[in-house]
Amino acid sequence: MKHHALAQLQAIAEVDRDHPEKLMSRNQRLERWAALLEQNPGQRLSTLPQTENQPVIARASMRADGSPMSIAFADPVFRAAGLANDSYGEAKRFFELTDRQLHRTICYCHFGATVSAATAAHYVRKASGRSRGFLAWLGNLFGN
Repeated sequence: MKHHALAQLQAIAEVDRDHPEKLMSRNQRLERWAALLEQNPGQRLSTLPQTENQPVIARASMRADGSPMSIAFADPVFRAAGLANDSYGEAKRFFELTDRQLHRTICYCHFGATVSAATAAHYVRKASGRSRGFLAWLGNLFGN
Protein backbone atom coordinates (compact mmCIF):
# COMPACT_ATOMS: atom_id res chain seq x y z
CA MET A 1 0.00 0.00 0.00
CA LYS A 2 1.38 3.38 -0.94
CA HIS A 3 0.74 6.28 1.42
CA HIS A 4 0.32 9.87 0.27
CA ALA A 5 -0.02 13.10 2.20
CA LEU A 6 -3.45 14.68 2.05
CA ALA A 7 -2.02 17.62 0.10
CA GLN A 8 -0.71 15.23 -2.58
CA LEU A 9 -4.09 13.54 -2.88
CA GLN A 10 -5.91 16.85 -3.16
CA ALA A 11 -3.73 17.74 -6.15
CA ILE A 12 -5.01 14.71 -8.09
CA ALA A 13 -8.47 14.11 -6.59
CA GLU A 14 -11.25 15.79 -4.70
CA VAL A 15 -10.93 14.72 -1.07
CA ASP A 16 -13.93 14.94 1.23
CA ARG A 17 -12.40 14.85 4.73
CA ASP A 18 -15.84 14.58 6.38
CA HIS A 19 -16.98 11.57 4.37
CA PRO A 20 -15.48 8.68 6.40
CA GLU A 21 -16.22 10.34 9.73
CA LYS A 22 -19.89 10.74 8.80
CA LEU A 23 -20.16 7.14 7.66
CA MET A 24 -18.49 5.51 10.65
CA SER A 25 -20.20 5.30 14.02
CA ARG A 26 -18.19 4.87 17.20
CA ASN A 27 -18.77 1.11 17.12
CA GLN A 28 -17.75 0.91 13.47
CA ARG A 29 -14.51 2.77 14.24
CA LEU A 30 -13.79 0.40 17.14
CA GLU A 31 -14.62 -2.64 15.03
CA ARG A 32 -12.33 -1.43 12.24
CA TRP A 33 -9.52 -0.86 14.76
CA ALA A 34 -10.01 -4.37 16.17
CA ALA A 35 -9.99 -5.83 12.64
CA LEU A 36 -6.76 -3.98 11.82
CA LEU A 37 -5.17 -5.39 14.96
CA GLU A 38 -6.37 -8.90 14.08
CA GLN A 39 -4.65 -8.80 10.69
CA ASN A 40 -1.47 -9.78 12.54
CA PRO A 41 -2.77 -11.23 15.84
CA GLY A 42 0.59 -12.46 17.12
CA GLN A 43 2.32 -9.11 16.62
CA ARG A 44 3.71 -7.68 19.86
CA LEU A 45 2.70 -4.06 20.35
CA SER A 46 4.16 -1.52 22.75
CA THR A 47 2.22 -0.56 25.85
CA LEU A 48 2.26 2.73 27.74
CA PRO A 49 3.56 2.86 31.33
CA GLN A 50 1.26 3.80 34.21
CA THR A 51 -1.37 5.67 32.25
CA GLU A 52 -3.62 5.76 35.29
CA ASN A 53 -0.99 7.64 37.35
CA GLN A 54 -0.15 10.36 34.84
CA PRO A 55 -1.55 13.89 35.03
CA VAL A 56 -4.28 14.44 32.44
CA ILE A 57 -2.11 16.59 30.15
CA ALA A 58 0.85 14.20 30.28
CA ARG A 59 -1.41 11.18 29.73
CA ALA A 60 -3.02 12.80 26.68
CA SER A 61 0.34 13.20 24.95
CA MET A 62 1.65 9.71 25.77
CA ARG A 63 2.52 7.54 22.78
CA ALA A 64 4.87 4.74 21.76
CA ASP A 65 6.12 3.52 18.42
CA GLY A 66 4.47 0.24 17.50
CA SER A 67 1.51 0.62 19.87
CA PRO A 68 -2.11 -0.39 19.22
CA MET A 69 -2.76 3.30 18.52
CA SER A 70 0.02 3.28 15.91
CA ILE A 71 -1.83 0.51 14.06
CA ALA A 72 -4.94 2.71 13.97
CA PHE A 73 -3.01 5.80 12.88
CA ALA A 74 -1.37 3.87 10.02
CA ASP A 75 -4.84 3.37 8.52
CA PRO A 76 -5.60 5.97 5.82
CA VAL A 77 -9.35 5.70 6.45
CA PHE A 78 -8.90 6.69 10.10
CA ARG A 79 -6.55 9.54 9.19
CA ALA A 80 -9.05 10.80 6.60
CA ALA A 81 -11.77 10.53 9.24
CA GLY A 82 -9.83 12.83 11.56
CA LEU A 83 -7.42 10.69 13.60
CA ALA A 84 -4.63 13.23 14.03
CA ASN A 85 -1.89 11.10 15.65
CA ASP A 86 -1.21 7.97 17.68
CA SER A 87 -1.31 9.52 21.16
CA TYR A 88 -3.36 8.33 24.11
CA GLY A 89 -5.46 11.51 24.11
CA GLU A 90 -6.18 11.34 20.40
CA ALA A 91 -7.20 7.67 20.62
CA LYS A 92 -9.45 8.50 23.56
CA ARG A 93 -11.10 11.34 21.60
CA PHE A 94 -11.38 9.67 18.19
CA PHE A 95 -12.64 6.30 19.45
CA GLU A 96 -14.75 7.90 22.21
CA LEU A 97 -13.19 5.77 24.94
CA THR A 98 -13.06 6.34 28.66
CA ASP A 99 -9.72 6.41 30.45
CA ARG A 100 -10.62 3.06 31.99
CA GLN A 101 -11.33 1.45 28.59
CA LEU A 102 -8.14 2.75 27.01
CA HIS A 103 -6.07 1.94 30.09
CA ARG A 104 -7.29 -1.66 29.98
CA THR A 105 -6.30 -1.92 26.31
CA ILE A 106 -2.81 -0.42 26.32
CA CYS A 107 -1.35 -0.04 29.82
CA TYR A 108 1.92 -1.68 30.87
CA CYS A 109 0.46 -2.67 34.23
CA HIS A 110 -1.82 -5.25 32.57
CA PHE A 111 0.53 -6.76 29.97
CA GLY A 112 4.12 -5.71 30.59
CA ALA A 113 6.14 -3.98 27.88
CA THR A 114 4.12 -5.47 25.03
CA VAL A 115 0.65 -6.78 24.32
CA SER A 116 -0.35 -9.09 21.49
CA ALA A 117 -2.42 -7.50 18.76
CA ALA A 118 -5.10 -10.15 19.37
CA THR A 119 -5.38 -9.19 23.04
CA ALA A 120 -5.53 -5.49 22.20
CA ALA A 121 -8.24 -6.27 19.63
CA HIS A 122 -10.21 -8.13 22.28
CA TYR A 123 -10.22 -5.11 24.58
CA VAL A 124 -10.99 -2.68 21.76
CA ARG A 125 -13.97 -4.82 20.82
CA LYS A 126 -14.98 -5.14 24.46
CA ALA A 127 -15.07 -1.34 24.71
CA SER A 128 -17.61 -1.32 21.88
CA GLY A 129 -19.78 -3.82 23.73
CA ARG A 130 -19.33 -6.34 20.91
CA SER A 131 -16.72 -8.66 22.31
CA ARG A 132 -16.57 -11.99 20.52
CA GLY A 133 -16.35 -13.77 23.83
CA PHE A 134 -13.70 -15.39 25.93
CA LEU A 135 -13.26 -18.54 23.81
CA ALA A 136 -12.65 -16.54 20.63
CA TRP A 137 -10.17 -14.37 22.51
CA LEU A 138 -8.32 -17.47 23.77
CA GLY A 139 -8.26 -18.90 20.27
CA ASN A 140 -6.69 -15.71 18.95
CA LEU A 141 -4.26 -15.55 21.84
CA PHE A 142 -2.97 -19.11 21.56
CA GLY A 143 -3.69 -19.82 17.91
CA ASN A 144 -0.59 -17.94 16.73
